[in-house]
Amino acid sequence: MAVDARRAPRTALLLGAALSTAVAVALLVLWAGETSAEQVPGIQGPDALTTRALPVARTVANAAAVAVIGALLLVTVLLPGGRRLDGTRLRYMTWAAFAAAAWAAASAALLVFTLSDLFARPVGQVLAPDVLADFVLTDAQGRSYALMTGAGAILATVCPGIGTVRWARAALLLAVAGLLPPAFTGHSAGAGNHDAAVTSLALHLVGVAVWVGGLALLLVAAVRRDAGLDTAVRRFSALAFWAFVAVAASGVVNAVVRLPSAADVFSSRYGVLVLLKTVALLILGVLGWWHRQRVLPTVGDGGSRRPFVKLAAGELLLMAAAMGLATALSRTPPPGAQTSSLSPAEELLGFAMPPPLGDFPWTPLFTQWHFDPLFAFGTAAAALAYLTGVRKLRARGDRWPLGRTIAWLAGLAVTVLATMSGLAVYGTVMFSVHMGQHMILAMTVPILLVLGAPATLALRTLPAAEKGGTAGPRELLLALLRSRYVKVVSHPVVASVLFIASAFAVYYTSLFESLMRSHLGHTVMLVHFLAVGLLFFWVIIGVDPGPRRLPYLGRLFVLILTMPFHSWFSISVMSSTDIIGEGWWADVGRTWGASLADDQYNGGAIAWATGDIPVLITTIILAAQWVRSDAREARRVDRRIERGDGNDPLAAYNAYLASLHARDRKTQRTED
Repeated sequence: MAVDARRAPRTALLLGAALSTAVAVALLVLWAGETSAEQVPGIQGPDALTTRALPVARTVANAAAVAVIGALLLVTVLLPGGRRLDGTRLRYMTWAAFAAAAWAAASAALLVFTLSDLFARPVGQVLAPDVLADFVLTDAQGRSYALMTGAGAILATVCPGIGTVRWARAALLLAVAGLLPPAFTGHSAGAGNHDAAVTSLALHLVGVAVWVGGLALLLVAAVRRDAGLDTAVRRFSALAFWAFVAVAASGVVNAVVRLPSAADVFSSRYGVLVLLKTVALLILGVLGWWHRQRVLPTVGDGGSRRPFVKLAAGELLLMAAAMGLATALSRTPPPGAQTSSLSPAEELLGFAMPPPLGDFPWTPLFTQWHFDPLFAFGTAAAALAYLTGVRKLRARGDRWPLGRTIAWLAGLAVTVLATMSGLAVYGTVMFSVHMGQHMILAMTVPILLVLGAPATLALRTLPAAEKGGTAGPRELLLALLRSRYVKVVSHPVVASVLFIASAFAVYYTSLFESLMRSHLGHTVMLVHFLAVGLLFFWVIIGVDPGPRRLPYLGRLFVLILTMPFHSWFSISVMSSTDIIGEGWWADVGRTWGASLADDQYNGGAIAWATGDIPVLITTIILAAQWVRSDAREARRVDRRIERGDGNDPLAAYNAYLASLHARDRKTQRTED
C-alpha cells in the first residue's frame, strides 16, 4: 500500500498534465478565433463565463468519458485474470467510478452552458428547472447531454459494486453508448450529407475513446508497476491498430462531408483545424509503429518499463492536444454553414432529391450511389477478417472450402449494393424501392452469409485463452453460441415469428415513419431486417454450430410453414388503403413517379414476387445439404464396419447375419 501511495502523485501529475494540455489547446484556439471574428451588429452573444466555461466543460467531459472507457477496457480486455475481478482490476473499477462521476458532473455543466450559449443568456437565467426540462425534452442537444449525464451517473453508482468480468463488460457497453449521443447533434447532424457525417463521427468517437483511454490507463498501470503489463500491452497493440484505422477513416469521411472543396482546407479556419488534427494523427501513427517495433519487445515482467512510459507519456500529451483541437473544432462553424440553405428533401434525406427513375431498366438504381460509412466500413472489416482467417487456416495446412469464401464475399457485396447504391437512395423516397431493399437484406444476403460459416471459421482460427485467464474472443463466441438467449431465439418457432412478425410490427404501426425520420433509426431498421433474416436462415440452412439443430425434414417443414405468412404480409400491403408512413412521404415531397397508393401496391407486389425465388433457392440448398449429410453418414458407417467396431449397430447386425450364414452352412455339411 505504501508503494501505491508513493506512485499516486506521479499518476495524478501525468493525467493532470494531459487534461491541462487539452483544455489549454482548446481555449487558445478558440481565443484566437474570437479575436479574429466579427461581432454581428444587433445580436447579443453569450456572456464571458459561458464563452470560457463551455469548452472547458466539453473537454473535461470528453476526457472523463475516455478515462471511464479506458479503465473498463483495462479490466475486461487488457489485463489478464479470471472471471472474478482480482484486487488490481477492482481498483480500476473504482477509478472508473470516479471518472464516471466527473463525466456526469461535466456533462451536466455542459448542458447548462450549452443552453446559455444557445439563448445568449447568463447562466443564472437558465438554471430554472422548467427551462432546463424544456431544453432536455424538446432539443436534440439537450437530450444528448442529459443521456451522457445519466450514463455517467449510473456508472459512478454501479462500478464500485461490480465484481465479475461479465458485469464489467456491461458497464463498458453502457459507457460507449453514453459517448455516442452528441454525434447525432451539432455540425454533423446538420450537414447536407448528415447520415455519412453522423455515422463517421460516431465511429470516430469510439475509436478515439478506445485508443486514448486504453493508452492512458496502460500508462497508469506501467507507472504503478501492475502485474500483467506485458500481456496488456500486447493486447492493446492490436486494438490500437484498429482504433487508429477507425479514427483515420472516419476523420477523412467527416472532413470530406464538412468541407465543400479541397481549397477550404487551407482557406478556412475549420479546414486549418482539420489539417492540424491530421498532422497530430500521422505523428501518433508513427509513434504507434515505433511502439510496436522497438518498445513492445522490451516490455515484460523482467524488462524495463521506462522506454514504454516515456514514449506513452509523449503520445498521451499529443493525444490531449488533439482532443483540445477537437473541442475547438466542435465550436467552429464549417465553411458555408451560415450561408448554405438546404431544401426540405436535403434536410430530411441528407442529399438532394434524386432524378426520376424513368422506364425500365431503371438505370438510376445502378448509377445513383450514396456512401454510408457504417455499411462501407462494416463490410470491409468483415471481408478482411474473414480472409485473414482463411489465410491463417491455409498457412497451417488446413483446408477451407472455396465455396464458403465465395458465398461470404458475395453476401457482403450484395449488402453494399442494397445499402449504398440507388436502392438506398430511392428507398428513402419510394416505398416500392424500399421494399426491394428490405427483401434483399432479409432474404438474399442472409442466405449467402450463413453459407459462409463465419462462426466456424472464427472458432478454428481464434486463439484459445490461457487456462484460468480472461476469456478471449473465442471463448466469448462459444459462450454466446451456448447461451440461453441464443437457445431461445434460435428455436424454430421463435426465429420464424421474429422473421415474419417484425415486418408487421414495423409497417403496420407508426414505427416505420419514426424510423425513417432519423438516420440512426433508418440504419437500425435495415440492420434489424438483416439480423432476423440471418437468424431464420441460420436455423434452416446454417452451417455454423448452434444450441439445437433440427433434422432436415424438420427444417423443410419450418420453411414451408413460414412462407405463407410472408405471402400474407405481401398481399396485405398490396390491398391496404392506408398509406404506410404517409407523413414521411408527404414531407419528402416527391413530385414524380407513381402516386403513394400505386407505389405502395408496387411495393407489396415486389415483396410477394421476390419472396418465392429465395425460398426456391433455400429449398434446393437444403436438399443438397440433406443428400450430402446422408452420404457422409454412409461413409462414416462404412469406416466403422471396416474397422470392425462392435459398438456400431449396423456392424453388429452384419455380424449376426454372418453368424446365421455360417450356422446354416455348418448344418448343411452335417446333413450331407
